[in-house]
Amino acid sequence: MIHRIISLIIKELLEVWRDNKSRLVIILPPLSQLLIFSYTATLEVTNISLGIFNEDSGIISTQIIDRFVGSKTFDKLHYIYSNDEIKEYIDTQKVFIVVHFNQDFSQKVLNNQEARIQVILDGRKSNTAQIVLGYISQIINKYNQEYMTINNLKKPNSIVVTRHWFNPNLEYTWFTIPGLLAIISLTMGIVITGLTVARERELGTFDQLMVSPLQPFEILIGKTVPGLIIGIIEATIMFLIVTLILGVPFTGSIFLLYFSMFIFLLSVIGFGLFISSISKTQQQAILGSFLFMPPAILLSGFTTPIENMPEWLQPVTIINPLRYFLVILRGLFLKDIPTEVVIANLWPLVIISSITLVGAVWFFKRRLE
Repeated sequence: MIHRIISLIIKELLEVWRDNKSRLVIILPPLSQLLIFSYTATLEVTNISLGIFNEDSGIISTQIIDRFVGSKTFDKLHYIYSNDEIKEYIDTQKVFIVVHFNQDFSQKVLNNQEARIQVILDGRKSNTAQIVLGYISQIINKYNQEYMTINNLKKPNSIVVTRHWFNPNLEYTWFTIPGLLAIISLTMGIVITGLTVARERELGTFDQLMVSPLQPFEILIGKTVPGLIIGIIEATIMFLIVTLILGVPFTGSIFLLYFSMFIFLLSVIGFGLFISSISKTQQQAILGSFLFMPPAILLSGFTTPIENMPEWLQPVTIINPLRYFLVILRGLFLKDIPTEVVIANLWPLVIISSITLVGAVWFFKRRLE
């Protein structure tokens, strides 16, 4: 039995390697997606057009404006000279935000009086508006603290000092790239294994498997192992790119990483074989794979936390293997999470892979009847 399974594994690997299209799909898309998405899949807000309506000619407003100009968030500065221009600039999206200083702004600050700054944001992009408003508030608060220190003014009784654990510089790529590594592994695992049985049917070699001494579970094992081998190799290459080229730190255990990757790929391959077993053609298998992947990514917590989703939708994420692997991967990269946390997210993957692989064997047997 072992000899038959090994022969089928070698046959599958050779089939993938000898096919130019398969080789291209395995090598080029994952690497290009990792490099491109690493810089595009971000919620950081930069290159914002800033409008300044400064009715004050004092030094305080000028110093604050200089802080805005020196920030990487704002790349274009537009000076506005009337209230009517504010409406025009925001309506036509020439600027995303307008900061307005009253005529007596500097005078009030110098006299230790309350001075207000008006901030007008384009609410059509609500999430971006909230982030930009946070940037503006940080710049003004920092200037305010420095001003009070220089002029020996009484400081507030309590000051919030922020420290960011695990990601001190708030590099957003440190958060997104491990997630991209999981998503690309999911995509390649589903696509590669999703085509295996369907390709046999389409090429007419499925009948040869039926008359061979191989049992259905042996065929499924022979088609599972090549996917695991290819997935582990690709994950290793992407891991080296992420750590050595993209500079994302890895603080956890290499053993836990590969063990988790093995279980995750097994659950993904289970879905792929399940899709392939119920598909008659490669086109159906591809459509089934892409029908599975978008919901899996959206319901994984990659872009939005699962806790923020509607309560009726949150139970659906329980069957999503990407949900658990994202927690493991981000934790191992940034936090060196303990083994208990890894195991707590691994046992659902074991259950998912068991159900999908058993389902694939059952459908495969039905096809043989």
